[in-house]
Amino acid sequence: MGAIVDQSSSHIALANGAEYLVFTLGNEEYGIDILKVQEIRGYDQVTEIANTPEFIKGVINLRGTIVPIVDLRIKFGIGSASYDQFTVVIILNVVGRVIGIVVDGVSDVIALAAEQIRPSPEFGSALDTRYLQGLGTVDGRMIILTDIEKLLTSKEMELMDSPVS
Repeated sequence: MGAIVDQSSSHIALANGAEYLVFTLGNEEYGIDILKVQEIRGYDQVTEIANTPEFIKGVINLRGTIVPIVDLRIKFGIGSASYDQFTVVIILNVVGRVIGIVVDGVSDVIALAAEQIRPSPEFGSALDTRYLQGLGTVDGRMIILTDIEKLLTSKEMELMDSPVS
């Protein structure tokens, strides 16, 4: 089977295709592995925690579990964050930890075959692409495929320890 060989296990999945939850941030569409998604909820008030980075909005109590909430618009530097009736929180289960991400909206779930996924472009040091799995194309749309596990376990997120390799 034609698996793409890379140091990252996330790139092996690209060779066989996968299903992605598509969400919007600003004018762009992003996709994350549907297997990481636990649930989707409307944005609700969060309890702010002192001395946290700006992109960490606070925490919510989700059926007895304290869940940190990260605003991806702020993290990715996409304009100012505004919260309305369309703003949603995607609850993820990443490396055994539950985390919520705030996005502008969720549009659909798409299945991408390997031939619909292109590698992330190289921008050198001008742009940080470590959290991109690639670019998916479907029906004339371009979906930015995000390695949400790598993003949420990154050192600058400070949400959890990196996975053991």
